[in-house]
Amino acid sequence: MAKKKQKYYTVWKGHKTGVFETWNDCKAQVKDYQGAVYKAFDSFEAAKKALNSNYKDFIGKKTAFKSSLSEVQLAKIGQPNYNSIAVDAASSGNPGVMEYRGVDTKTKKQLFIQGPFEEGTNNIGEFLAIVHGLAFLKQHHSNRIIYTDSKTAISWVKKKRCNTKLVRSAKNKTLFELVDRAVAWLENNNYTTPIVKWETKAWGEIPADFGRK
Repeated sequence: MAKKKQKYYTVWKGHKTGVFETWNDCKAQVKDYQGAVYKAFDSFEAAKKALNSNYKDFIGKKTAFKSSLSEVQLAKIGQPNYNSIAVDAASSGNPGVMEYRGVDTKTKKQLFIQGPFEEGTNNIGEFLAIVHGLAFLKQHHSNRIIYTDSKTAISWVKKKRCNTKLVRSAKNKTLFELVDRAVAWLENNNYTTPIVKWETKAWGEIPADFGRK
């Protein structure tokens, strides 16, 4: 088995800032810290250079999006419905460190966020994000729709099951407790909220994207 490559974690905003050599050390700085900003790098030098730079140069930096679709295709798809929220997940590895969030589609104001979880997958995060969004909108008596860019997560929600192949372990116990709660919510709640596929090819990255690609 190949040896796992060493990662270095830059924390720009957290309980403590700096470069950390293990995920556990990084997690201690970002867990329960509102608005934590961090990223993994392949070398200490790169992580240190990033720390002394503006995090916006490394996280969430956007370039102008230009669709490759034709005018006819774009016209057929139309524009996003801004009476909505958008959800997304980010996972560093598969499995790996995972988190998810929901934002207002138009303003990108963050409405909820969960994680980071030490061992998860992007599909699990996308599933949890949708269910969290459904519960959030129901709690607020909102008629907004939910956008997601994951067809897999949409199918899992429709089936009311998290069809992951990730094996339960002590490392992901907290995550699977949340999965169980999400499945129970789907089984015990009715909702009318439409779950809609975000048209990435027409509109660019979903507004809830973590910008770490």
